[in-house]
Amino acid sequence: LPMAFRDVNARRHIGLQQLSSLASTGRTLLGPMKSHKFIVDESTNQSTLICSAVRLIESLDLTTAAGQLLNETIQAQNKEFKTGMSTLLFLVGAWSNAVLECLQQNVPVSAIVSVMSEGLSSCCERVQCLQISIHDVKKELCSSRVQPNAFKGKACQVECDSLLNPQDLLCFQKDISAPEEVIPINSRSHQGDDCNSNKCLVSPLARFGSVASLVKPAGDKSSSAISGSGVITSSCIKPKLTHSRHFTTLGKSHFPSQQASFQAPSADPCECYGLGHLAMALSHGNQTGVKLLQSIAAYQQERAECRGSSQLNTAEIVTCSMLGLPESYSCVSPGFVTLVSPEQASLIKHLEDKPLRILLVDGDLTEQYRHLGFNRPSNVKIILEHPNPQAGTTGDTWLSRMLDILVSFEVNLVLVKGNVCKDLLDRCIASRILVIASVPRDVLCAFGEVTGAQAVTYLTQLNASCVGNGAQAELWEASDGRAVDLGELVPVRINVGGIPLLTAVLTTAVASKVQLLEDQFWTLVYRLHHALNDGKVFPGGGAVELLCLSHIQALTEQPVPPASEKAGKEFPSPWLAAPAAEYKSLVLQALASGWKQYLSVVMCNMARAPSELEACALVDKHLKEAAACGSPSAYILELFRRGDVLRGGSGPFAGHSQGVRVYDNVAAKTEAWRRALDLVLLVLQTDAEIITGLKRNQLLNSSLSSEFMFL
Repeated sequence: LPMAFRDVNARRHIGLQQLSSLASTGRTLLGPMKSHKFIVDESTNQSTLICSAVRLIESLDLTTAAGQLLNETIQAQNKEFKTGMSTLLFLVGAWSNAVLECLQQNVPVSAIVSVMSEGLSSCCERVQCLQISIHDVKKELCSSRVQPNAFKGKACQVECDSLLNPQDLLCFQKDISAPEEVIPINSRSHQGDDCNSNKCLVSPLARFGSVASLVKPAGDKSSSAISGSGVITSSCIKPKLTHSRHFTTLGKSHFPSQQASFQAPSADPCECYGLGHLAMALSHGNQTGVKLLQSIAAYQQERAECRGSSQLNTAEIVTCSMLGLPESYSCVSPGFVTLVSPEQASLIKHLEDKPLRILLVDGDLTEQYRHLGFNRPSNVKIILEHPNPQAGTTGDTWLSRMLDILVSFEVNLVLVKGNVCKDLLDRCIASRILVIASVPRDVLCAFGEVTGAQAVTYLTQLNASCVGNGAQAELWEASDGRAVDLGELVPVRINVGGIPLLTAVLTTAVASKVQLLEDQFWTLVYRLHHALNDGKVFPGGGAVELLCLSHIQALTEQPVPPASEKAGKEFPSPWLAAPAAEYKSLVLQALASGWKQYLSVVMCNMARAPSELEACALVDKHLKEAAACGSPSAYILELFRRGDVLRGGSGPFAGHSQGVRVYDNVAAKTEAWRRALDLVLLVLQTDAEIITGLKRNQLLNSSLSSEFMFL
């Protein structure tokens, strides 16, 4: 193959420059006040709204080797944690620039690699003292009078206890809806809050009724009325304005006049319903998703009391995105909610209120499908791989055979993990058999456990023991009790008594926001999931990064011992110790510059500082005070308790002094740091780029032809 060689040039490392350029596109994705980005497909003229590093990287042209490594790194972080990708992307850019500055000052590559790696490991060990156990966090949040969210104005700041307070908590109804006009107020909330005059609550939980319910705390004599249109009217409901009628998360909520009366008892609200408080503390400003997750967490926590587990089971959560409804219709429904064709919806009307015999198919329901690992017989010669149904009767024979199998076992409902043959789907509808494709594996497992159905790979494997009983299908109804018709697709709900499965229904009237809402919801779900798995969290709001800066500052001020004393301990060869010791302070400052830029950009994105220069000045002020305090960790924890870690003296948030509670995941944050630095150091240590497979003339005609030498 023809090959070309390009020297990376250590003084202006091309790979690091490419990483810096790619990472700079995600600066506005940091912090709770993210700036969304439109990704426009020029070939289709369609646009998508994003606010995550994963979607951004997927949309960029990553033809370079460094870009592909960046994509793999972010995808690995997303696959494992579903959070921390924006931090990773930013630090890749910040540390790439820092390393480039070190190269400009003739710092050896070996010194950069060794000192930065040691410095990051030391910081990860140092910040362990800031870890807070989940038990202590829930106890603190449940006893606090301040809502654990830094991103609401004072007028709307209410205590989070009221969202999941067992005295006000209803059990599940048909739909679990948390409309945003009705702000839940607890009787113990601040007397100074604007909404405290009437403490009404719309419960986020309801059980198998037709609507969400209105509940009022005991002793509350304030009046509230339900108008003829079903809109709740009360003096505690304030009119709200927003900058756009398209991107607002507020909308009119409609409720029929029925009210449920069953309340879920609990002796210890902090232990039983603390997950809702923790979810809000981890939300980082995602107000839409946190209401849904609080409903899910409360329901799962109630079920977990019997199992003795406090973990959030992500396998029991699925999402269904609906385009065409206001975002106020977003809710949580028990069972599996999905979108089907109008023909299937018509069939469901005939199947309502009837117990269905259910079949689970773990694969595609097509004639050509073969399971993973299928080996064809070596002594068989294949004449025709895909027969044409129009040319003969082979396809019709398979269709008739599959339909006969379903009819013989009296199957009414088939859930298929993969794709379904269109002709078979039409024949099943004519025979009043509902077939739903693209069902997640977790959904199949949930229905299998409750109905007794056993998943099969091929219909020819079907026997009587594989068919389950008791499933129900119905048209999904919105919170106002109306069935929803989205035109080409109709939402339906598949349910069975006792199934733990919950569907978060995400609605929006803007097509470009569909993926955005789903990404935000799953990020919040996995933040809570990982927090419970870790059993501990970091204080948020920049506290951990501030301690890293303080620790590096202390390391740079330490006197450097003679190289000969440490060579055998820290470095594999004595010749590495001398340059590392000589440039230690400079390289550590380069490492610290990444976190300082991170804090300053977050502050600017949140309007806590008018410029990055003033943000850096505030960080330096905190570092001086932490050093003077004698115990930087104690100083930073005190700042966190006051909600003052990233609080400046100007900006729209400067006038509010109330404390806040925001937390970060431990493993996700530290792993994002490690992955970012590992990627930068990996690219740093490459000295050449070899291009293979290109035609010589094609490379000669490119704009970079002068940089290549042909091999």
